[in-house]
This record gives sequence, structure tokens and C-alpha cells, in this order.
Amino acid sequence: MAAAVATTPTTTPTAAPGRARSHRGWRATPWLFLLVPLGLLVLFTYVPVANMVWYSFTDWDGLGEMEPVGLANYVRVFTDETYVQVFLVSLYYLVGAAVQLVLALYFATLLSFRTRFRNLFKGLIFFPYLINGVAISLVFLYFLRPGGTLDAVLVLFGVSEPAQWLGDPGIVNVSLAATSVWRYMGLNFVLFLGAIQSIPSELYEAADIDGATSWDTFRFIIAPGIRRVVGLSAILAISGSLSAFEIPFIMLDGANGSTTFVIQTVHTAFEFHKVGLASAMAVVLLLIVLAVTWVQRALFPDEKVDLA
Repeated sequence: MAAAVATTPTTTPTAAPGRARSHRGWRATPWLFLLVPLGLLVLFTYVPVANMVWYSFTDWDGLGEMEPVGLANYVRVFTDETYVQVFLVSLYYLVGAAVQLVLALYFATLLSFRTRFRNLFKGLIFFPYLINGVAISLVFLYFLRPGGTLDAVLVLFGVSEPAQWLGDPGIVNVSLAATSVWRYMGLNFVLFLGAIQSIPSELYEAADIDGATSWDTFRFIIAPGIRRVVGLSAILAISGSLSAFEIPFIMLDGANGSTTFVIQTVHTAFEFHKVGLASAMAVVLLLIVLAVTWVQRALFPDEKVDLA
């Protein structure tokens, strides 16, 4: 009689239910930490932006009923001479932003290498950015006023009739843009300085061995090495020039032809009680900034890292 052979079925081990639930809970933990900041971001950023877009299609004074007007507010922004003029004022700040980037890059390159009193100069360049904007505006208001500090210095050099720095509509925006350059150059200076100092020193040593000049070192080592930081600083400078508000508002409140786009938007909303039109102006500014950002991203794309 043949002996019966007992066989035992083979089973595949399965994860314990408790361990599976623990794994799912671990994956959900980051989202729990992000829940509050994402909620605040939506509540205080995206919801107001959505409301602003809706207001821009209405004729609303901020208190009464809203009357839909379609694209009338946008048509007025681009056709009314009053609102077109404030776009031109932004060109002064745009030129000032370009000058600011050039000066910041020059001083950052110069002070990245051995220079006497370089730490002192670093502090002097960055210090204005640490000062409150209101304080700077008040200081330059007295500095540029008739008979102020600048006029007194010019008289010492033989200038008998200094210009009306804040009273002449032809040069008032130049004065305000120059103040903005002095105010914000320190930020770009620090960004450029950190980027230049992050370049490996071996590249500079190799350039010295090959007999490269200072211009060659800047052109072939420094400029490519800080390309991304230059792109970031450019987008910040352009956005800041388009949304200039603090210094011209505190110093002159838009007088003598110094009204910027943001100042005009504030006046339209809170003085003329045209919230719908002001919202359309804000949306236009937002779209311009987004377009500039898109161009910057196209010119300076993210570098892809090959992990192969």
C-alpha cells in the first residue's frame, strides 16, 4: 500500500493590516503639515485675486451695487491718456533698474577679490537696503528740496542756481528713480556677491595660470557662473520698477508728474471710488509681471541634472 504523501499549501506572506495603515498615515503626514499654509495661501492670495478679477468687469464704487460693464474698464486703461501717461513714468524706474543691476554687478565683482577696506565698502553698499523706506524717503525729501543738502553742496562747487530736483516735472522722475537705485542696489549687490564667491576658486587659479585678463575672467568664468542669479535679479528689478510706489508716494504723492501706475491705482480706488477700474489696472499690472516672468523663464530655463 502506497504511503500517502502529505503536502502543505504554499502561501504568500501579506503585510500586516496595522503596518499598511501606518504606511498610509506616514504618506499623509506631509499633507497635514501643508494644510494650514496652503489654506492661508488660498484665503489671502488666490481668493482676493479672483475677487479682483471679478471686480474689474464691473462698475463699482466699493459700497453700492455692482454693475457689469464687460471690458470697458480695460479699454479705458489702454486708451485714456491719464492712465497711459503713468505707464511712461515707469520707464524712468526701468532705466534706473538697469543702472542698479550694472552698478551692483560691478561692485560685487570688484569686492569679491582682495581689495582694501572691502568689508567696509560691503557694509556701506548694503546698509541702505536695511533702512526703512519711509525714513529714506523723508531723508531724500530734505536732501533734494530747494536749499537742501544737495543744493548747498552744489553751491560750494560754483553752481549758483541748482535745479528744482522735485519741482521740475522734467527731472523729478529722474531724482526719484535715482533714490530708488540707492535704496535697492544693496539687495542685488548681496545676491551677486554670494553667487560670485560660490564659484570654485580652482577656476580663478586656472585663469591666472593661462594668463587671462580681468575682463576674460569676468566674461568666461564669472558671467556664466552667475547667469541664473542675474536672471532672478533682472525679473525682480523689472517687477519692482513697474510697481514703484513707496518712495514717490511718500515724497510727493504723485505731484509734478511723478504719479506711477500703482499710485494712480490707489487714487482711482480710494479717492475717486472707482474700485472696478482700479481692479482692472491691478489685473493689467499682474499680467505684465507674469509676462515678464515668463520671458525670464524662457531666457534662463532651469538646468536639468543628469543622474545617469
